[in-house]
Amino acid sequence: MQLAVLFITALVIASAGFKKYIYFFSVGYGFSVAGIAIAVLVMSAFNANTAVVPMCLVLIIYGARLGGYLLYREMKSKAYRSLLNGEIKHNVSLKAKLSIWLGCALLYVCMTCPVLFRLLSGKGTDAFSVIGLLLMIAGAATELAADIHKSAAKKKAPHSFVSTGLYSIVRCPNYFGELVLWTGVFITGINVYSAAWHWMLAVIGYLGIVYVMFSGARRLEIRQQRTYGNDDSYRDYVRRVPIILPLVPLYSVYKYRWLVA
Repeated sequence: MQLAVLFITALVIASAGFKKYIYFFSVGYGFSVAGIAIAVLVMSAFNANTAVVPMCLVLIIYGARLGGYLLYREMKSKAYRSLLNGEIKHNVSLKAKLSIWLGCALLYVCMTCPVLFRLLSGKGTDAFSVIGLLLMIAGAATELAADIHKSAAKKKAPHSFVSTGLYSIVRCPNYFGELVLWTGVFITGINVYSAAWHWMLAVIGYLGIVYVMFSGARRLEIRQQRTYGNDDSYRDYVRRVPIILPLVPLYSVYKYRWLVA
């Protein structure tokens, strides 16, 4: 029953993608996460387990901030709107949209289900909940810092790539931040997965968002190569700075065509 509530919540919010296809994955993603977290928070009001409250608050802030940021950037940046128009699929059939809508809503539920499972388990604060929460906060803060820095850098040099701040450590620090956040969410449920299907849903959600983040990194790499590929400083930057995982010598995901861009 509780999972059905989360799924319906995600369906309602992600339906924004019928207005603009990209919203299934962008605005619909951020606001769906926030909406699901609000639903779990409401459920926690009828449950003595309050360990999930800070987790829900982090997800609400993260999702609302992400969805709002993407909407604001689209409204305020002509260059970003032009970029979106170039990447949006315009001739998508209704059947395909319905499949994407249902798939995205299911993925968002699977990603957030560890928090629900902790609530339903009745387990309070423990090592898994604390470590997971700290990773969630660190991931959300990393993504926020990366977005703020990139916005400021682009105002100063709109036609240059960003290679300072967190971008001097990893080329996609916002995607890395998301990986950290969702790793934290998964960890919060490790000791409360009481059935095989609990593990199945949580693993599907975690692997799904990992795939999405690496796919996004590949899409960004292709776009930046097209824009800055003739710039010697950019080529040097790509050779020196890992694409998504700091200190891991993975500098390109371009050749991995299974990461659908």
